[in-house]
Amino acid sequence: MHLTKEEERLLESDTPATRKAMELLVELGDIYGAEEMVEIESAQASGISYKSIGDPGVEFLEGFAEEGAEVSVTTFANPAGMDFEQYEGMGVSEEFAEQQRRIRDALKEMGITLSFTCTPYLAGNLPHRGQHVAWAESSAVSFVNSVVGAKTNREGGPSALAAAITGRTPKHGLHLEENRRPTHRIDVDVDLDDQSEFAALGSWAGRIVEDGKPYFTGIDAATTDELKALGAAMAASGAVALHFVEGVTTDMEPPEHVDSATFGAGEREEEHAKLNDGEDPELVVIGCPHCSPEEIADVAEAVEGETLDSDLWVCTSGAVKTWADRNGHTETIEAAGGQVLADTCNVVSPIEELGYETSATDSAKAANYLPGFGNQQVVFDDKRSLVEGVIEDE
Repeated sequence: MHLTKEEERLLESDTPATRKAMELLVELGDIYGAEEMVEIESAQASGISYKSIGDPGVEFLEGFAEEGAEVSVTTFANPAGMDFEQYEGMGVSEEFAEQQRRIRDALKEMGITLSFTCTPYLAGNLPHRGQHVAWAESSAVSFVNSVVGAKTNREGGPSALAAAITGRTPKHGLHLEENRRPTHRIDVDVDLDDQSEFAALGSWAGRIVEDGKPYFTGIDAATTDELKALGAAMAASGAVALHFVEGVTTDMEPPEHVDSATFGAGEREEEHAKLNDGEDPELVVIGCPHCSPEEIADVAEAVEGETLDSDLWVCTSGAVKTWADRNGHTETIEAAGGQVLADTCNVVSPIEELGYETSATDSAKAANYLPGFGNQQVVFDDKRSLVEGVIEDE
């Protein structure tokens, strides 16, 4: 792989962390057949939750920081395993909290923005079309490639951190225009009436195309939150990092000579059934990926003046929670008995240790992950139905 003089300098740096970061990227470039590096504008670091990385991860991050690791581009952190200010109310142990704080402190020492969100594009890290970035969280990768039009591969935690330190990443995969073409066509032959139905479509499509790049027809319109749910579900059930929605995210002509499939009413119902394996949830979670301001406002409207008979988490970034606080939505949700949590979600929190056996979600991403990654039975439905379903009867 060809290296510039600056990249050679990084490879021979006197700072151990910088040298190790560049060595990792060169090794990855060789593995993937990259001919050169590409400079990036921003990064997103995953592997942030103590649940995900455990003690070895804590020691690695602290050691990297001690070796002089310092990011050179805007770098946002993925969700942590808890809300740093409300972890006791979540039921998170002090032992878990202490390890999670050590992770936070190591990230801060490296200059990483303590955003703790899977929706950095809603919290201040929004690339523009055509920019190269190095993002790691699967739903954020899908959104930034597909909706924003920036370019990133689905980075691992270490490679995203290495890219953040060096300001570059190997130029392969989705950084190359010839690899950003549809591989499948999905014809949507049913109305998608709410965000959960976009999520169900994504979950179904992800299994069909696996790590391909689907092109959807038949979707007349979609909100930002619906597109967020679609991409997140595909990234969870398959490994989709780029998709196209005709007339919504792209003006590209429908592809020819590719595999095709149709998503109709039958497929929609079958997918809803597949994502449902529980009943009577003790916990309802909205916000995987993290809630937008509009989603929090919707929840607040649904519970205003009501009392809940199950726990409710509304998960979002610290940035969006500030907006919810100022507009009174947090107060409304808390008055009903719910919690607006920043920094975390039901997937990366230690939910299996908090006493919940069945949880409800409108996220197909969470519904795919929680049985294996949280030991949960799952109730999957649309946001409004889930919230109204746990309002206490008068």
